[in-house]
Amino acid sequence: MRNKSGIFYAKILLFGEYSILCDSMGLTIPYTHFRGELSFINDDKYTDYDFAISSNKLLREYSAYIRKLKDEGSLLCDFDIDAFEADINHTLYFESTIPQGYGIGSSGALVAALYEKYVPGHISGTKRIPKVEILKLKEIFSQLETYFHGTSSGMDPLNCYVKHPLLIHNRKDICMVGIPRNKHDQKGAIFLINTGNPGKTSPLVNLFLDKCKVDDFMTRVRNEMIPLNDACIKSLIKGETAKFFSNLRELSGFLYDNLAPMIPETFKKIWRYGLESHSFYLKLCGSGGGGFLLGFTDDFEKAKEELHNMNVEIIPVYKSLHETE
Repeated sequence: MRNKSGIFYAKILLFGEYSILCDSMGLTIPYTHFRGELSFINDDKYTDYDFAISSNKLLREYSAYIRKLKDEGSLLCDFDIDAFEADINHTLYFESTIPQGYGIGSSGALVAALYEKYVPGHISGTKRIPKVEILKLKEIFSQLETYFHGTSSGMDPLNCYVKHPLLIHNRKDICMVGIPRNKHDQKGAIFLINTGNPGKTSPLVNLFLDKCKVDDFMTRVRNEMIPLNDACIKSLIKGETAKFFSNLRELSGFLYDNLAPMIPETFKKIWRYGLESHSFYLKLCGSGGGGFLLGFTDDFEKAKEELHNMNVEIIPVYKSLHETE
């Protein structure tokens, strides 16, 4: 099975963090700045040897999970566990620049790579995939990724696998979508802020689910968070810039007021500054608690300068493009 493995990119869930657990819409994009691929130690490559050894150990532990599912007859795909274990014994590891615990799909990219390499007759991710196959992939990926997070929607590895923006209408309706660059303000951008520390997904997801058991909180999620989240997605895709930023400001404010434990303490002041100055708006990227924060602005250079003055450097993800006349 030592055939060449494909490259898989990180992902960013632009909208739908937490609310997607309550069946809101979601919008996710591949992020090519970070990537990963299956490889072998000393296979004509120079890498961080300790990292490779650690990754190989993780794959060995993961293979026991796959073996158990296979032996139970509950595995949702025809995973070639024998070939996987043989390659692990020959120093297989996942060469990756995707930071772990930063909310951009480190385990999703790994799962996508393993599915492509070790599932004979796998559904191709390089064509326009029919909705029925997208949902089938999502179900398979959910099972394969559950090992890493305790629970998984399957969306992260799905986006890493198809390498194309995905619009989630609900759990049963997912499709590929385009995001128009030339309909939005030329100076606008989406960016990341590195908080400097990884976050932990499971405790924060459990906290959110516990809060949802409280009627008052769940009412706010249904009546405020989900409508704002869905409105942001619709206006972004339609290229309605003014409406998009109006909805986004309200959504950012809702997150600040209602999901404070997910926002790193040292960044709350910066989050609040964005809301008050209108220079930029922040939201969670992944489950929060650390990792990256996601930012949106209609004037990238201004936002970059103001954040730089607060000792915060930003990484541009997506910028509006206009054809030159």
